[in-house]
Amino acid sequence: MLELFRLDGQVALVTGGDKGLGQGIALALARAGADVAVVSRSGNAVATLSAIASAGRRGVALTADLSSTAPIEGLINDTVAQLGRLDILVNNAGIIRRAPATEYDWNDWRAVLDVNLDAVWALCQSAGRLMIAQRRGKIINVASVLAFQGGLRVPAYAAAKHAVAGLTKALANEWARFGVNVNAIAPGYMVTDNTQALRDDPERYRQILERIPAGRWGVPKDLAGAAIFLASSASDYVHGHVLVVDGGWLAR
Repeated sequence: MLELFRLDGQVALVTGGDKGLGQGIALALARAGADVAVVSRSGNAVATLSAIASAGRRGVALTADLSSTAPIEGLINDTVAQLGRLDILVNNAGIIRRAPATEYDWNDWRAVLDVNLDAVWALCQSAGRLMIAQRRGKIINVASVLAFQGGLRVPAYAAAKHAVAGLTKALANEWARFGVNVNAIAPGYMVTDNTQALRDDPERYRQILERIPAGRWGVPKDLAGAAIFLASSASDYVHGHVLVVDGGWLAR
């Protein structure tokens, strides 16, 4: 049964893979047997590539600013050119901007949707064309528990993550018959750069922690099992699902 979860000989593309959740997912996929193309805005993915190499897999660093869809086609082509194929796409890269809705700046709204939604759509579309042609592929979009809730002071982020969940289901409806699985992971409150402001606020940190049944914030390695499952043959009959990994937050 464990062979169902192996990714030997496969190639993954992970956006925002230089740190945080993306790095954790990239390493999990490598340890399950995949070679990994790591996308970051800076192109500095030394730590991630080193860990991928330690797992005995190939890794390449790709540089792209996902506030524009211009680099998208190149990322898919570069992955295939350097690693030989593309089997798995993980849309993880994301940003957040916080402010009361009445004061939310249009530029912040647009910046969040550009990265968290438009780039996700463009990468899905580009990778989807390739995967449909080869009659196989796994697309994993990183949503959030804010795909189910509104949150506080993050209207653009909540809107984008709701849209990512909907996009995941829409693409699954079209592409499942071609052997392409489109699913999402919805992390809860995780220790990442995006949550630094919340963790720096003692009162907000306490309020969030008290609601998490697991009694702790999540860390990147908590997504490893979900990512491997959705990237592997173990999930071949799973389509359009949003898998929540939140320590029980939504159950509360």
